Amino acid sequence: MTDHPSTYFATRRDEWKKRNSKDSWVVFKIMAEFVEGFEKMAEIGPCVSIFGSARTQPGTPYYELATEIAKKLTQAGFGVISGGGPGIMEAANKGAKAGGGASVGLNIELPFEQHSNPYIDPDKEIDFNYFFVRKVMFVRYAQGFVVLPGGFGTLDELFEALTLIQTVKIERFPVVLVGSEFWAGLIDWLKKVLLEKEKNISPKDLDLFQVLDTADEVVEYINQFYSKHIIRPNF
Repeated sequence: MTDHPSTYFATRRDEWKKRNSKDSWVVFKIMAEFVEGFEKMAEIGPCVSIFGSARTQPGTPYYELATEIAKKLTQAGFGVISGGGPGIMEAANKGAKAGGGASVGLNIELPFEQHSNPYIDPDKEIDFNYFFVRKVMFVRYAQGFVVLPGGFGTLDELFEALTLIQTVKIERFPVVLVGSEFWAGLIDWLKKVLLEKEKNISPKDLDLFQVLDTADEVVEYINQFYSKHIIRPNF
């Protein structure tokens, strides 16, 4: 015979309270990550965040393109921020190192895929437990987002930035999608479904990002933006 529903849910509520009785103390762990991140990032100077798949292998076209973009960005005076891991992240830090600029790695502790790459400046590697704290660092201190092909994490970071810009929660900054062939399907869906069919976005929302294919185009686009805008933290 099963318990009466009211007894069952009362038991579940008691278990919930017991398991979460120390949740308020988690706030201090979160605060510690924010404090460390703000203190280190504030000293680095203007940077561009580069995103993409951790699974992209060295020698592949997008890996090499990410390396070239990062190198040219540092030569233009920007530092480079990556997620600190392998794949496109490694390529970004590798390019920043080759260009003689700041090479920042915001690493996240994961059960797979993620480990620090060797191209991060030792004093510019920060480890995070919480994705949301890490994303704040990407957005606050980046003067632009350069997004190469990736998976769920890459899309999460892309749409987080677009949402914050769209809702005027942060200052507008350049958002570049690199690889027109890769992004074509998504752009087509945004236009035909979100905009035209469902009317869930406005036509001007499609102007919040630019699709480009070469390193020179990316750097030129970001430089042109900052010929008209002030470089500063985004919120």
